[in-house]
This record gives sequence, structure tokens and C-alpha cells, in this order.
Amino acid sequence: MSNQKLFNVAVVGATGAVGEQIIRLLAERDFPVNELKLLSSARSAGTKIKFKNREITIEEATPESFKGIDIALFSAGGDVSRKLVPHAVEHGAVCIDNTSAFRMDPETPLVVPEVNIDKIAEHKGVIANPNCSTIQMVAALKPLYDRFGISRIIVSTYQAVSGAGAKAIHEMQRQTKEVLEGRDANPDILPVSSLPVKHQIAFNAIPQIDKFTDNGFTYEEMKMINETKKIMNDDSLEVTATCVRIPVVYGHSESVYVELKNDFDLAEVKSLLANAPGIELLDNPDEQLYPLATDAAGKLETFVGRVRRDLSNPRALNMWIVSDNLLKGAAWNAVQIAEYIAIEQN
Repeated sequence: MSNQKLFNVAVVGATGAVGEQIIRLLAERDFPVNELKLLSSARSAGTKIKFKNREITIEEATPESFKGIDIALFSAGGDVSRKLVPHAVEHGAVCIDNTSAFRMDPETPLVVPEVNIDKIAEHKGVIANPNCSTIQMVAALKPLYDRFGISRIIVSTYQAVSGAGAKAIHEMQRQTKEVLEGRDANPDILPVSSLPVKHQIAFNAIPQIDKFTDNGFTYEEMKMINETKKIMNDDSLEVTATCVRIPVVYGHSESVYVELKNDFDLAEVKSLLANAPGIELLDNPDEQLYPLATDAAGKLETFVGRVRRDLSNPRALNMWIVSDNLLKGAAWNAVQIAEYIAIEQN
């Protein structure tokens, strides 16, 4: 429409994997952009990125970068967000933050649009994007929570190396070649680049994502536990998680056991999932139809399959959930929030 409001948008972390996807989605979905400001570290400043039919030069992100910005999408790491988000808010921008910096702040809405889009209205300048693994799980569980109630969730994740950044992808590719050629893998990045011990990811599964906390769980696992309770607005939820890195490039997979509060009909469960926003049900064991990371890569939806009644608990279900961790798990969730803000102001 001709009188549509246009927005001055900033993308912080424009050269990163998530930043690149945010820029692509803003273009593909024809987001109502007036000015697009692409920001990064000083190291990447000066690089040019194509947006629609124009080239935009990346600038170094500073506190003054946000003058005149309406919406700022952050994906440059928690330290950058903690430093710059307050300045962006001060300049009047609504910040959509992809890091863990503000997720558990009681003043900051933690939003998955399919689950709790109403929380956006409560923001005080900052809206947090949940952890990638949390997003796809709560999106799939929300229709079941609303219909039957949920008392307990046990999740094991099988997470792609892209979640650890471009260097982790390159490490997996390099190691795969070296191992196949009979040479040492020489791990250098995973599981955590800042820790002294490194493990081979090629042909392996590493049961550590992020550092360990004092309780024996990793920070990644604690994110899933705490964020799920906050998003569902239910502290009584019992949630436990084991997060594993596997040699897949894009797409996190999850095995989820969920105990419902009320009896259920399996056909109704599948119908609820098939009709839920952002969810695609792929569930036909006779035809070996179930979600695969290779199929989810590049897609915006969250895919659910292997839905079955648990054999030991008549009120429990088992399911398999897969989504592209850089899209629904990060960039797409953030752009969805931005689109909602734009619609509300038009």
C-alpha cells in the first residue's frame, strides 16, 4: 500500500551466519525498509553487501550507530548486545536480540511468535530471541500444552555445527577429509573454543555444548530448561535436557518425551500438530516419512514426526522435532518479530 510506513533498520553482526540470513529474509519478504544500516566489528567494516538492487557498505557498530533507527536486529554475540543494546534503546530503536544477554531478564519478553506473540506488547525497548533449540521445541509443544497441559519434558538434542559458527563448519569439513585419508583430526574449535580440551567432531557425537555449570548441566542445557518455563509462563513445568553436537552442517534435531496432564487421543495430537502455525507434520512410518535435518535445511518451518504414545506412561508422548537452526532457530524468528512490529504500526 502506498501509505505504508517504512522503517530504518539496523542489523548488528551483518557478516555473521545469522546476520546474513536476516538480510536475505528482509529482502525476500519485502520488509518495509527505508534505510538499512549494516553494522559489524571494525574488522569487517568497509565490506559491501548486496541488498535487493543496491550495495550497502558495512559500518563499525558504535553507540552512535543507532540514531534514527526504528528496529535493530542483533546477532553479534552477548558482549556486543550488552554493550550496544542500551544505546540503541536510548536512541529510540526497538531491539530484537539473538543472544542470551537479555533472555532471562524479567523486563524483557522472550518471544516465539507461534507461542507467545502477545508478549511483544510488553517490551521496554528489547525483545529477546530464545535459544535455537528452545524455539523449535516450544513451537511444536505449544498446541499440546494449550489442549492437554504439560507436566514434564525430557529432551535430547542433536545439534548442527553451524550453531557454533562458520569456523566449526570448516573444522568438521576439514576433519572429515583428514580422517577419511587416515590422518589425525587435530580438533581446534569444538566443543568450546575457549576451553583447553578439544574433541573431534567428524564421525563423532560430543555431549557438550557450551561450558558446564556447577550442577553438571551445560549452559546450553540450562538455557533450554529456563527459557521453556519462561516462554510457556509456567514455572511448574519439569524440564530436563541433554544437548549433543553432531557432524551435521544445518538443522538441529531433537528427541522429545513429553508428559501431558490429561488423557489424549493420538489422532487428535497429530491433527493439532498438522494445523499448528509454523509446524509441518511429517509422520508416516509405513513410508519411512519423518523429519530429516537435510530436508529442514533452508526451510522456515519446524518439522515434527515419529509421534507416538509412550509405552510406559499412557499420558506421555515421544516425538522427533527438526528445524533449521539459523532460520527458525535465529534469523527467521527475529524477522517474524520485526514483521509483527511493522504490521502493528501500519
